[in-house]
Amino acid sequence: MTDSDKETNKKTAAATTAAKARQNADKATAPTTRTARAAATKTDEAASTAKAGAQRAADATSTAAHTAAKSVEVGRQALVSASGQVAAGAKTAWTVISHRKLVAAGVSAGLTALGAVSFAAGRRTERHTQGPVTRLTGGRF
Repeated sequence: MTDSDKETNKKTAAATTAAKARQNADKATAPTTRTARAAATKTDEAASTAKAGAQRAADATSTAAHTAAKSVEVGRQALVSASGQVAAGAKTAWTVISHRKLVAAGVSAGLTALGAVSFAAGRRTERHTQGPVTRLTGGRF
C-alpha cells in the first residue's frame, strides 16, 4: 500500500470510530433525551395551564371590578334620586309653611263644602216619598 492509501484508511477508520462514538453516545443519552423531552412537554403543559388559570383569574377579577363599578353607579343614581325627592319634599313643605294662611283657608272652605254636600245628601235621603196628589197640593191632603 502506498502512503496515500494508508492515509485514506486512517481517515476512514477515524470517521468510523467517530460515527461509532456518536452512536454509543446517542444510545447512552437516549433515555435522558426522552426524559428531557417529556419534562419539556410537561413543563409546556403546566405553563399553558398556568396561563389559562391566570387568564381565568384575570377575567374573574375584571368581572368583579365591572360588577362593583355597576353597583357603585346604581348606588350613586339612587342617592341622587333620593336627594332629589328630599329636596322636592322640602320645597313643598316650605311652600305650605309660607302660604299657611291660604292653605288654612282652602282647607276650611273644602271642609265646609264637604259638610254642606253631606248634609244635603242626608236630607234628601231622609225625605219620605210623597204621592202625586200630595205633591200637587203641597202636602195638605
